[in-house]
Amino acid sequence: MSLEDKMEKILKKIEKVKQGDKLDLSSDEDLSIGIMNLISIEEHLFYTAQKTNNSVYLGLLKEVREMRVELLKKIIKEYEGEVWCISKHLLASSMRMMEVGTKALGKGDSAEAKDMFNKAYDLYSMFWALNLNLIKPEEIKDKKMLSDMAASEQKENKIEITTDKNFMSKVKSILKKALDCCRE
Repeated sequence: MSLEDKMEKILKKIEKVKQGDKLDLSSDEDLSIGIMNLISIEEHLFYTAQKTNNSVYLGLLKEVREMRVELLKKIIKEYEGEVWCISKHLLASSMRMMEVGTKALGKGDSAEAKDMFNKAYDLYSMFWALNLNLIKPEEIKDKKMLSDMAASEQKENKIEITTDKNFMSKVKSILKKALDCCRE
């Protein structure tokens, strides 16, 4: 498949997502944040069980985990290999980076907060890129294709593409156009 064919295929996927044919992204974005919090609850229940030596917390952890798995299936409909676990960890890590950023903000360290928030959004964008099948791992390897795709998206949709040539800046630029939690 030629570079142009690959770019066209990815741009068509984005267009389908924007038109709502594939997912209700406003609901799925809300659901992804809820799932992040369930993962965080699982962690807290684990640590509380360990600290208190009270197994009741492990029973609650099991129930919360079952709920999280059920809800994650609503977003991650198809996956291969380790994509399910990668997705869960991307959401969990994103949530933790937001927490660290919020604490840094509370301490008045806006530079650290900004860095953590950027990392959190990078991880969150990676989650969506992976689960919307916008970019497959084999396509990511071709950095020239990714750069060309971002330039094409900028030209067609008049969106701002950062001059930073790294992978995540491209993913974020593409997803900004596709994901809109405020769309009803």
